[in-house]
Amino acid sequence: MASPSRRNIWWLLVISVGIVMLAALLMAPESLAAQPTPAETAAQGELRDAMLAAPDALRGEDLYAPCGACHGVDGRGVPDGSVPAIAGQHYIVVVKQLVDYRHQRRWDIQMEHAAKMRHLESGQDLADLAAFVAALPRGFSAGKGDGEFLGLGARAYFQRCEGCHGPLGGGQAERGIPRLAGQHYRYLYRQFFDAVEQRRPNMSTLHTELMAPLDRAQILGISDYLSRTSLELTRDAD
Repeated sequence: MASPSRRNIWWLLVISVGIVMLAALLMAPESLAAQPTPAETAAQGELRDAMLAAPDALRGEDLYAPCGACHGVDGRGVPDGSVPAIAGQHYIVVVKQLVDYRHQRRWDIQMEHAAKMRHLESGQDLADLAAFVAALPRGFSAGKGDGEFLGLGARAYFQRCEGCHGPLGGGQAERGIPRLAGQHYRYLYRQFFDAVEQRRPNMSTLHTELMAPLDRAQILGISDYLSRTSLELTRDAD
């Protein structure tokens, strides 16, 4: 068989280099997209520091004092839903939400300010505060709906939400899925719209896709159902 000419070899090299360069250009956007932004890197580092800390709930009680001005000394929030109940929330969820507020991954003017208070400087501070909040009892003090759409909401909840949040809204600590049990009705109702309308950028796309098809009656019913479930019963299941 005849050897390829120098000219053919040259063209083979040019084509090979061109293919490699094209592949690199096509892959570049994916590579760039995979790189976290400085804000994301800072949030990830803070979350890591908090999760590696050994939480001290007793110290967390002192750190919680300013939070009690809005959430109440018992962490039960306000029944009208203007302030959520946070008592008994999973430790990792409390930490994650504080970090998200501090790094514009969840939006609320009051909480963004509160989460950046000078007394919450380190991952250890966040860990201690979260440990205290997670240990607080909540009981049955949630503001509830009028029951009109309760059955409809319960059915929608079991179809779309139970798989992750559990039958009573207990969530999953190991996966960072929040407890919704015993949360105030009006607060839950508002969160549906905040999530779907992109006011909670920390919410996953899958989550918002599950919520988006729900109509107003279903959302009212789900919120009412969860406001009537018992956080203390979900603790028994931990």
